[in-house]
Amino acid sequence: MKMNSKQSEIEVSGGELMESLPRLYESGVTEFYVHDQKIASDRKALLSLIELVGETCQNLFLSLPIQAKLIDRELVDKLAELYVSIEIPLEGELKNGSLTLNRKLYKNKADILNHAGLVFGFRMGWGIQKGDSFKAFRDRLDFATSLFPNHIDFPQFEQAVIGTIDASGSPDTGARPTGTYSSKDLDFSRSIAFACRTFYTAGRAVPWFNQLVSALKISPSTLFADADEWQQCNNCSIYTDFVPEEAAHKELEKMQLTFFKEKFEEKHKGHLWPAAEDLIRLNGAMSRVIQEGEECQVELSYNPDDLLSPAAANLAKFCDSVTEEPCAVKIFEGRDGASYKIL
Repeated sequence: MKMNSKQSEIEVSGGELMESLPRLYESGVTEFYVHDQKIASDRKALLSLIELVGETCQNLFLSLPIQAKLIDRELVDKLAELYVSIEIPLEGELKNGSLTLNRKLYKNKADILNHAGLVFGFRMGWGIQKGDSFKAFRDRLDFATSLFPNHIDFPQFEQAVIGTIDASGSPDTGARPTGTYSSKDLDFSRSIAFACRTFYTAGRAVPWFNQLVSALKISPSTLFADADEWQQCNNCSIYTDFVPEEAAHKELEKMQLTFFKEKFEEKHKGHLWPAAEDLIRLNGAMSRVIQEGEECQVELSYNPDDLLSPAAANLAKFCDSVTEEPCAVKIFEGRDGASYKIL
């Protein structure tokens, strides 16, 4: 089992985990990333690990893979006591030669996690499972974003970093052309996934992404395809040495603002842009307070109370019914996380 900390990578076998984890925590390691799929599919092992962390490592950040079928309210109640991020494999099932997704299962589990306020993300791939297709991959991605995951990760990028080079000279992701997935579509999938990695995950877009996509009347996968073209034109695509996770969030926010402004103008939705821009700026600033400890001041077109209310879920109705209220807002860390004050 591999567990990463900010300082190092530590190899621990599955049998040694329970014994080693408290010792490593006492040595100063504060973040563990567990990748063992045996734990992910073993409820008893999960509960034992959760109990151990709760008793001996309460301030530990734990990234924990869990199969969706194991998630229930009892498990979630125990996880809610920890500082944890849940990583859920988003996998299809082969039926009649095609890869299908149990949408009801994943939606029910995501609803439980969102209701409990737990951080979770999906891990998904393209062209690896038998019967997969470009359409099925895009459908999975569209569905995944609709469930408000904190992040969407693609393990094939991780493998490609340490893997081999394919025939085209690109890092090998392990996907091979089939009768349902052409080599061209595999390349498209890789680029779309990279745009998702940039604009959604590294860009911390979960608080506002679905609102903007809905306002644009475009599917998330189509948006990511357009974002890939934009990245290629701006020399920050998968075909360059650009690494989203290494970029400062402010730089990613500038990319989001530029790209989405162009999309709103292209879709003749320019009248909605002030509200959309506010959502990106406000939520981005609040995320930097938590992640980087960076307090700041932002200029908004609307009152932040309105922007963060349920009324903003539908941007078209919001802009029709809520009056603009230009204001300067201070973003700072409060007792329970990011807070703000109108100046």
